This record gives sequence, structure tokens and C-alpha cells, in this order.
Amino acid sequence: MDITTILFYVFSGILLVSSFRVITARSTVHAALFLILSFFTASCIWMLLKAEFLAIALVLVYIGAVMVLFLFVVMMLDLNTDSMREGFWKHLPLAAIVGALIAFEMGIVLMGGFKLADAPVATPEQLQMGNTKLLGIEIYTAYLYPLQIAAVLLLVAIIAAIALTLRRRKDSRAMDPSEQVKVTKAERLKIVKMAPTVAAPAAEATPKEGGQA
Repeated sequence: MDITTILFYVFSGILLVSSFRVITARSTVHAALFLILSFFTASCIWMLLKAEFLAIALVLVYIGAVMVLFLFVVMMLDLNTDSMREGFWKHLPLAAIVGALIAFEMGIVLMGGFKLADAPVATPEQLQMGNTKLLGIEIYTAYLYPLQIAAVLLLVAIIAAIALTLRRRKDSRAMDPSEQVKVTKAERLKIVKMAPTVAAPAAEATPKEGGQA
């Protein structure tokens, strides 16, 4: 057994343990940290499989951006996880059945892709280009339309998420830029003449009876 196979099994074991701890950790922050460990271990496995672009993209996009933002939001909001865990064991059997069914369906669909004997053999010219360049050529030629459709769907999802979470605060004050642009020169400064007013002097205190002031 070579060193690559040993590292594959080591990283796979770490990935399984960290993935299990993501759903069993009592602290939300600990679950997010275990998820970061899972992503990093998966990227190491992809590096062993010579999928450098996928490994770097997983580290930069998910660990460097998404998970850091998620961890920041979780620590800032200070969520109450006790209320979220109510009824966990009650719904666990149904969730386990649904999860097993999803895993079975994915196994049926993806099992054909693991037949390495039917995999196309790369030419010497393709080997010199590298995996990243070959992946880019394949995506932007054979899969251009699915890529554009996925981009549009993600854009619609982002706009929908912003529209659903946008709430107008009643105590906030804001200026309408369109109204500011319509203001004329005469409306910017208005001189008002007011009559001068003089405050009346305060009345002096009268001495009380008995000579006391």
C-alpha cells in the first residue's frame, strides 16, 4: 500500500468523523468549525485525486468566504439552539428514512460514473494543458448553456433572498435621492424675516412678612 492510498483513507476517516460532528455538535460555532474541517479534508482528497482546481475552489470559496461569513453571522446573532433542538428525537426516524432514500437514489444515478474502465483516455496534448484549462474548455464549450442557466438561477435566488429578508424600519430616516435631485436653486435657501422679540425681565421676589426675604 503506497503513501497516497494511506493518506486517502486517513483523510476519508477524518471527513466522516467531522461530518458526523457537524450534525451532532451542541454548539453552533463548533458545528461550523467542524464543517470547515470537512471542507478542508475534502479538498485534500481532491488534491490526491489530481483535481487541483476543485480543491482550490473549495478552499477559497467555501472556507475562505462562505464559512467565514456564516461563522461571523452565527457568533453575532447568538442563536438559541435549545429551541431549535426541540423535537429532534421525535423526527429522527422519519429523517433517517428520507436520508437513506436520498442516498439510495444518488447511488443509483451516480454509480455509472465510477466505471473507470469506460473513462476516456487523455491524449498527450491534453495532459500538457492541465486539469484546470481542460475543465475551463469543457465548461465554456460543451456546458455553456447549463452554466448560464445555473448563473441565472443563482442570481434569481440572491434577489429573492434579499427581497424576503428586506424589512423597512419605522424608526429609520432616509432621504429620497430623486427628490434631492429635483430641488431648484430657489428652494435650497429661503430667507425669512421675523420680528425681533425681547424677553420680558423676570419679576423680582417680594419680601415676605416679618422681614424675611
